[in-house]
Amino acid sequence: MSRKEPIVAIDGPVGAGKSVAARELARALGFSYLNTGAMYRAVAIAARDAGVSPDDPDVEQRLASILKGIKIKFDGEKILLNGRDVTVKKDDPEIGELASRFSALGAVRARMRDLQRAAGADGGVVMEGRDIGTAIFPDAEFKFFLVADVKTRARRRFEELTKKDASISEREVLEQLVERDRRDSGRELAPLKRADDAIEIDSTKLSIDAVVAAMKAKINARINAAKDLKRA
Repeated sequence: MSRKEPIVAIDGPVGAGKSVAARELARALGFSYLNTGAMYRAVAIAARDAGVSPDDPDVEQRLASILKGIKIKFDGEKILLNGRDVTVKKDDPEIGELASRFSALGAVRARMRDLQRAAGADGGVVMEGRDIGTAIFPDAEFKFFLVADVKTRARRRFEELTKKDASISEREVLEQLVERDRRDSGRELAPLKRADDAIEIDSTKLSIDAVVAAMKAKINARINAAKDLKRA
């Protein structure tokens, strides 16, 4: 695929630092930033508001009209669902759980895949999620896979939620992360996994600045190597 600028794909489990690292990397590169996890959360909000549950026997049929007309836009740090600001709602632990379950449905993944590919078609974007480098843009020029110890991820997620006054214990967060990991890695459609050509970075003992610096170094090294090869 011919693009004006490259795509940077960042995948990994919850709490590995993807969102902050991707946002900071996009700023450093002068690229746009797209949080695909927030898009799935927007779908979960729309479904919950419509009274649709992932346990409904006809869930995909009930989601069809929602998915067909859904409009998801980013306005800086805000996420707009059909023109409505749902930024606060998307951080609700219940919405995160629903998003994980809805994301296993073929109809949801197909619609999000189309929206995400359209958003990144011209490149110049840092896109983070679970399957960017494997299913959405397997031809992305740069791929990273962020990991971290599950207890570290749980602590980070817990601290993030408590800042937003969420009523949840760190133990509950850990249990939810273990279950999310199992579900995301074991689902049949676009499971969470590292692309064969993705660079893995363990953020357990790294600051966000260090993670971003590591990614920038890898990107610059490859760009410079390509320039040297072209001049040779």
